[in-house]
Amino acid sequence: MTELINLSSIPIFLLVFVRVAAFFMTVPLFSYRTIPTPFKIGFTFFLSLIMYYTVDGSQITIDDMYLFLLIKEALVGLLIGLLAYIMLSAIQIAGGFIDFQMGFAIANVIDPQTGAQSPLTGQYFYIIALLFLLSVNGHHLLIDGIFFSYEFIPIDAFIPFQDGSLADFIITTFNKMFLIAFQMAIPIVGCLFLVDVALGIIARTVPQLNVFVVGLPLKIFVSFVAILFFLSLYVVLVENLFSVTFEAMRSLMQLFGGG
Repeated sequence: MTELINLSSIPIFLLVFVRVAAFFMTVPLFSYRTIPTPFKIGFTFFLSLIMYYTVDGSQITIDDMYLFLLIKEALVGLLIGLLAYIMLSAIQIAGGFIDFQMGFAIANVIDPQTGAQSPLTGQYFYIIALLFLLSVNGHHLLIDGIFFSYEFIPIDAFIPFQDGSLADFIITTFNKMFLIAFQMAIPIVGCLFLVDVALGIIARTVPQLNVFVVGLPLKIFVSFVAILFFLSLYVVLVENLFSVTFEAMRSLMQLFGGG
């Protein structure tokens, strides 16, 4: 306890606290607005207190560069958490594709994490994905990610940006995200496309039938049946998305560490 009260340990603890707090500001699940702020602050404080004893801060000195170290720690935590959030937003993108084809694009709900509007189907898929994340202890892996980040990005080192490496990483990561979103959406979107083709044929062969009245409830019914049928495939794709997310977080930490 005396070591913690020692004034020389406060700057090191502050660096650890800034990285962990910035990480929890953007990472999925922990950054929800529905989680009370005192809980977030207390959890961040005690987790930083545990991680403080595992970090080598012997090279940390209070000088002109200490402020830049604080900014670097905040950037590292924000970017690692933001990457995880961006990767999981593939679920929202897939839901947007499905809602546009279903006719639900006009009806959105409020996402409790961002406060912005999100697709109905995307929010439904996202809640299932978060429940799946909790059931496989994925939130432990997220905490492990910020804990082991000090192995890749030391607390007393700055980020060595290499020419073109960060841009290549961003392009590759976004390609993977959109590919998984397309894989999630294509079964339901493909079924609804076939329904549109069938309605077009019916409109030409039976002009007396109002396809605009029949088409919307029919597409909603077909989409619900398709979602129920492809739900097992969706869980497999979400599992793949989580593995890609954790791999991307590790690659980003290696990139920031100069590896």
